[in-house]
Amino acid sequence: MAMARLSDLIENFIKDLMEEAGKHYIEIQRNELANVFNCAPSQINYVLETRFTIDRGYIIESKRGGGGYIKIYKTSISNNWIDKIIENIGDSLSESKARYYIDALLDHNMITRREAALMKAIVNDKVIPLPQEEKNTLRAVLFKAMLIELARNK
Repeated sequence: MAMARLSDLIENFIKDLMEEAGKHYIEIQRNELANVFNCAPSQINYVLETRFTIDRGYIIESKRGGGGYIKIYKTSISNNWIDKIIENIGDSLSESKARYYIDALLDHNMITRREAALMKAIVNDKVIPLPQEEKNTLRAVLFKAMLIELARNK
């Protein structure tokens, strides 16, 4: 099983657990989850560190040791979060980072699937007929404008 594919499976499994629990957090054990996916606990750590970040609206609380656990909290995305993202973008934004933020907005029900698809179409490298550095600059301006509009109409 490819690394990216396994990471996607683990991410989706955790998100499904949260949805089924109907809570804003879940508590899991790293080793038990590693056993479910027949992988090393470090693979679980990788998914948590890359897919459940504050940028994506998650907070991880971890307690190590024999009875250790991991709590994953889904935070609400607020205008303050949007302001921080705008600040982090600066003057340049890659397509992959823009997609990352769009997925976070979708995960937190700030946008619909249709809006996410439209936003991804706008930030796509293929539709911006400029050299790469200029693409990233224009993408940053366009994405910030979309975020500002989201914050205003929330």
